[in-house]
Amino acid sequence: MYDLHTHTIFSDGELIPAELLRRAAVAGYRGIAITDHADFSNFDLVIPRIMRAIGEMGDLFGVSAAAGVELTHIPPALIAKAAAEVRMLGAGIVVCHGETIVEPVAPGTNRAALEADIDVLSHPGLISLEEAKLAAERGICLEITTRKGHALANGHVVAMARKVSAPMVVNTDSHAPGDLTSLDRARIIARGAGMTDWEFDRAQERAADMIQKANLSRAGN
Repeated sequence: MYDLHTHTIFSDGELIPAELLRRAAVAGYRGIAITDHADFSNFDLVIPRIMRAIGEMGDLFGVSAAAGVELTHIPPALIAKAAAEVRMLGAGIVVCHGETIVEPVAPGTNRAALEADIDVLSHPGLISLEEAKLAAERGICLEITTRKGHALANGHVVAMARKVSAPMVVNTDSHAPGDLTSLDRARIIARGAGMTDWEFDRAQERAADMIQKANLSRAGN
């Protein structure tokens, strides 16, 4: 399992990075990105600490780990600025909290995120076909999520992504130990959303490549 969307105690998760990595390893993960919720108040707190944890522990648990961030509930007009700032701070995987149907995310967030320098639009809810096309054009991954509530729109996201060949990834949005999901379970959830096994496997390969590139970029800096 490769997962680009997880949280630790640096936002609203339950685990410190070391325990998240260890539990992920035991759950059969091969790669993970730690992407804590952040806005302008804590970019400089969260990202350096996650980067240090990744740098110190690296692959010692047998899990390839990347440092990232999830831009969360940021006003659409400021998302591009936020994305540029977190890149400067070293975030290798930039996720933006999309317009999920179970939270009051500001309208226009999906489009603003897709116009910014991000890697993944998480749980984008009832994303429009035009927005999905923008994701395809810019190579930004649309998230199919295993997380309760957010997953209610998975089928719609798959349908929109498929129409325009937008890239997809399957993530857990883990906040607690029980959120970590086996590869088989993630595949079943993806099938329920209408993904084919080929699409699921391609999504996993894509996530693995993104983690590898994030780590190569960090090593080169």
